[in-house]
Parts: sequence; C-alpha cells; structure tokens
Amino acid sequence: MAAVTAAYAAMRSFGDPAGIRFTGHPLHAPPRAAYNRRHREAEVAITERPTRRDLLSKSAALGVVVASAPLTIAEAIAGWEQREQGVRKPTAWDEIGPFYKRSAPHTATLLRNGDPGLPLQVAGRVYGTGGEVLQGATIEVWQADHFGHYDLDGYSYRATLIADGNGAYRFDSMMPGHYPGRVCQHIHYLVQAPGHKPLTTQLYFATDPVFEGDPDRNYTRDPLIQSRELVRPVALAGDPKDIHAAVTFEIVLERI
Repeated sequence: MAAVTAAYAAMRSFGDPAGIRFTGHPLHAPPRAAYNRRHREAEVAITERPTRRDLLSKSAALGVVVASAPLTIAEAIAGWEQREQGVRKPTAWDEIGPFYKRSAPHTATLLRNGDPGLPLQVAGRVYGTGGEVLQGATIEVWQADHFGHYDLDGYSYRATLIADGNGAYRFDSMMPGHYPGRVCQHIHYLVQAPGHKPLTTQLYFATDPVFEGDPDRNYTRDPLIQSRELVRPVALAGDPKDIHAAVTFEIVLERI
C-alpha cells in the first residue's frame, strides 16, 4: 500500500495524465479516501478528446450547425477548420524603452564596417490575426551595439524597414551587448500597419548566457520580458573563423 500511495503522489505532482479518469478503486484514489475494497472494482477509463471535426460533425447531426446551399456540411466543416487554423495570436507587447528615435534611415544594414561582435541576421513576416500578410507594414528597429551602447547622436544600429509583398522583412546587424539596467540582450521593435494597432515589442535570444541554456525556466530573470514567446531560437552557421547567427521573428498585429 505504501508503494501505491507513493506512486499516486508522484502522479498527482505532475497532474492527472490527459485522458485518464481515476475512479473508485483504491489503487486510483487518494490515500486518505475510505473505500470498501470488497465492493469496488478496478477501472481506468481511457478517453480520447474528440477532435474539432468530431465536435462539428456531431453538432451538424444534432442540427446545431447547418450548411446553406451550395455548401455541403462536409465542405462547411472543412472551411471552418481552415479559418480557425489561420487565426494567429497577437505578438506580445513589451516596453518601448528610453532610447527610441524617430526617422531612422530606411536600410536593411544596421552594422558598420569593422564593427566587432557576432554578425546577426533577423528575418520574419508581419501578419494580421487572421493569418493574412501585411504588405507595407512599417518596422522600426533599434538596439545596442556589441558593447551595450546605444547611438544617441546618430542612427547606428537603427533602421526603418517596410514589409514586402509577402509581408517579409530582413536586416543584418550584430548581436547586441548587455548593458547596466537591462538583464538580457534584446532588439526593440515598433511595428505599424494601416487598420491595425501599433505594437512595441522586443526580440530576445535563447542563447543569452543569462538563461543558462534553459530559457523556458529562466526567461523571468529579466523582469521586462513580457512573454516566453519573445525569446527566439538562434541558428549558428559558417566556419569557426566566420560564424554568424540567424533568428526568425514573426510579428502578428491586432486589428483596430
């Protein structure tokens, strides 16, 4: 019984496994529960969550969902699923910070010749929450240099980008450095598109030493990181003498 109690406690510490219902048998019950063993049968009901299609099909059978001509119910369900799959979650907001400057130059190259540091390319697309690409969206980016310094007199490591016909953007830079007052390396974003809410956010890097290789657990070490989703994987390529980093950062804007 002690072994059973320990096993139950261990399972409860992780939460009930999805799809398993624990019933009246003492093997499945908390140790404190009192059961008459002679009148209980062991039962573990393995259940599977119905899919979205299953639920819609059942609703159609009950008349809760109907299709109007020329759509068949199967076509209506398929279209419903497709539209739901296209829904995207808006990108998390983050602080704009004190170093924003208007009128940054239109350039995809933030770094200067001879600048030290790890070369970095950032690319992505700008979407609406319906999954549509936002052609012509304006993306302003600014960051510290390798040493953690912002250019407050000029426009080094600052740029204005315009999303292309596929909603895509790209820029070349250097991995930003750490600086006093901020825990993690980051790049600031201000993204705007007609008919959508402006977004200020920040891009963080999963390779940041602050995370000690585990951003899932340690991203809260920087109290300004608003969401784990803002910490992006970093791909390294090249040879040891010419290594560079690449990050993909997709942006999703809410409609006004």
